[in-house]
Amino acid sequence: MAFTIAIAGKGGTGKTTLAALLIKLLIEAGKGPVLAVDADANANLNEAIGVEIEDTIADMMARINNNIEPLPAGMTKDQYVEYKVHQSLAEGDDVDLLVMGGPEGPGCYCYVNNLVRGFMQELSNNYPYVVMDNEAGLEHLSRRTTSNVDILFVSSDASARGIRSAGRVKELVDSLQLDIKKLYLVVSKVTEGTLEALKEEIERTGLELIGSIPMDTQVFQYDLESKPLIALPGDSPVVAAVREIMTKTGIL
Repeated sequence: MAFTIAIAGKGGTGKTTLAALLIKLLIEAGKGPVLAVDADANANLNEAIGVEIEDTIADMMARINNNIEPLPAGMTKDQYVEYKVHQSLAEGDDVDLLVMGGPEGPGCYCYVNNLVRGFMQELSNNYPYVVMDNEAGLEHLSRRTTSNVDILFVSSDASARGIRSAGRVKELVDSLQLDIKKLYLVVSKVTEGTLEALKEEIERTGLELIGSIPMDTQVFQYDLESKPLIALPGDSPVVAAVREIMTKTGIL
């Protein structure tokens, strides 16, 4: 069974950046291949790790449900969906990417999430590590897409509002009694003095602050030029910060 790392938090807190750099450093440490799962409806992990995608689970399900892609003779729907999920894996260098995509209908992720949960358990047997970038918000916790996780990093930006949102993630994890072995807070986009100013807010969440990621103009430049974040140099401040977090948690 793979060692599973998930990232949760509200939008704009650096979840995808953290996921991409976790994948980068796992690969560089020779711990691949890594199964990357983009469970965010606004999928962009592929751009961050430089992997091209041709299909998503949601798009594939829409074609099947609307008979745009009829079932082959002799195959049940479940058999064909399983085949198509394997086919939809986008392959990179020491990383394969599974993209959930948008909802199957207005506001509905139920069947797609069940697929992600079920096929992740099966697929993870083929990988030493799984890194999951979850959708913004808390709904994925209620749907138990984020379960059977070894480490859940709760991502927050360097704001009081972001820290309080991170605290609500912990409250939900505790109330649902999710199978998450370790839960840590990571604060991104940090500038000098912000952690000290946020100390009381962080303490109120009950989350262990495992590390922070500094504001780095190079990340913005890479985004601006459509360069994958996985190509950031090893001496980048954000890469060094994520490496320290991975060392503290025993991942590296």
